[in-house]
Amino acid sequence: MPAMDRDETQHGPGPAHQGPGPAHQSGGPLGPGAQGAGQHRPRQLRPRPLSRASRTLAVLVRTRLWAQILVALALGVLVGWLLTPAVGIVPSQGVAEAIAAWLALPGLLFLQLISMIVLPLVFSSIILGLCSSENASELKRVGRRVAPYFILTTVAACIIGLGAGALLRPGDFLPEHVRAQTAAQVAPEFEPGPTASEQVPATSEPVPTESEPDPTASEPLEMDPAFPQTLSRPTLAEAPRMLVDLLPASPTEAAVNRNMLQWVLFSLVVGVAMVQMPTRVARPAVEVLGAVQEVCMTVIKWAMLLAPAAVFGLLAQVTVRIGPSAMLAMSAYMATVLVALLVVMAMFLLLAWGLGKVGPLTLLSRSREVLLLAFATSSSAAVMPLSIRVAEEKLHVRPAIARFLVPLGATVNMAGTAAYQCVATMFLVQVFGVELTLGQMAVVVATAVGASIGAPASPGVGIVILATILATVNVPRTGIALIIGVDRLLDMARTSVNVAGDLVACVVLGRFVGPPAASSEPEADPPQPPPNTPGPGA
Repeated sequence: MPAMDRDETQHGPGPAHQGPGPAHQSGGPLGPGAQGAGQHRPRQLRPRPLSRASRTLAVLVRTRLWAQILVALALGVLVGWLLTPAVGIVPSQGVAEAIAAWLALPGLLFLQLISMIVLPLVFSSIILGLCSSENASELKRVGRRVAPYFILTTVAACIIGLGAGALLRPGDFLPEHVRAQTAAQVAPEFEPGPTASEQVPATSEPVPTESEPDPTASEPLEMDPAFPQTLSRPTLAEAPRMLVDLLPASPTEAAVNRNMLQWVLFSLVVGVAMVQMPTRVARPAVEVLGAVQEVCMTVIKWAMLLAPAAVFGLLAQVTVRIGPSAMLAMSAYMATVLVALLVVMAMFLLLAWGLGKVGPLTLLSRSREVLLLAFATSSSAAVMPLSIRVAEEKLHVRPAIARFLVPLGATVNMAGTAAYQCVATMFLVQVFGVELTLGQMAVVVATAVGASIGAPASPGVGIVILATILATVNVPRTGIALIIGVDRLLDMARTSVNVAGDLVACVVLGRFVGPPAASSEPEADPPQPPPNTPGPGA
């Protein structure tokens, strides 16, 4: 296939582009041995780095998808307003909601496509990212630093969110009639959950309500099984069992329940095992995973083509459902979330400047395309290939680090989502008149960090995590109805912050890990090719 051969030579010299895929980096765990063992295989069967799949998204950048999204956003609100019975074009609310449901069809299809492809994309990307490392000792150096970095930045984002909510107090600006009307209209199926003293185990069945839920209103609030609606504090005797349960007893069950933390840990275990395997055994699996990446990117490209129509339809449906007056009443809350996200972004820029030696303006200018595309798609997983390409080619991060940290960060590094959840919690606390102690705020931070680490990298998941947090501070889950209408707009903003956090993590940790070093553990070295096998330079 000549087209694929040309792709393998158009990136110029340098360690970021030696060989056709992450499994074939010179000196890596699947390096020279892989080239020797697979010398007889056709070149087009070798997997490519995920960054090269970003060509699939390049057309979306060239056509300014982000600008189309902004236009669709404004048009969606306008059309939704025109469809409200108050304008007089549509005779009743029922007819307006029926029209809006059909307008939202591309949006629902977009969300389904992105959610469908997240699990295989994360699985293949994490494993191939591990296989792209120069040696086993580098994996250890990165692993020792990545977990503390992700946790500390997420905790800092939570503190920023709580601080913004406490200082600006957006809940004081919401009229009482808007609060009651929105809660009754959008989510009648949500009843106040148990208080902290009345919490029941997560396996308990929720108490059914007498009111008939609106089928159109229930779709955005569908609870992911991975996130319990109620929480129970574990005892000291239960803690060891909970730690063991972080590893999935069945990967299939973790996938069905969309438990992303278990899925990521399963991917890490498989990836480390493949690094330690003989090259000739691991090579076929690497090729299959490379093909899985290509399939995922093709599906994501299809989803991206729907993005403008998706945003238009979803915003029109939300405007019809809650009305423009309710959206205007939520402007103080939206402004508070945006302020918190801007502060989190500033924190990331300072980290890149102080620890990564990359200036704020330089980082923003070089990552502009991927941040705008993340804003347009509301999914950090969807822009993962472009994030890797930006990290490698524009921010000069070593491929081994970029290809490992970006897929991992897309699922466990969600500082923007954590900040949003804390602002939303403070907003609802103020609306319902609940006073939080410092201890309860600490519980909110801990819950937000834990829930964000295991969240799927797909649109709309932040509102699901929020239901988990509200149960810890005695806030009725009915409050979710107040913010669900504007969540689509805020989801786009916090996704851009999440992607920026992944790029900054690559810059900072890449500098702290340092240049590649020869492995000090001979048993972890890959097998050498036979004496009569040509080496990498042959």
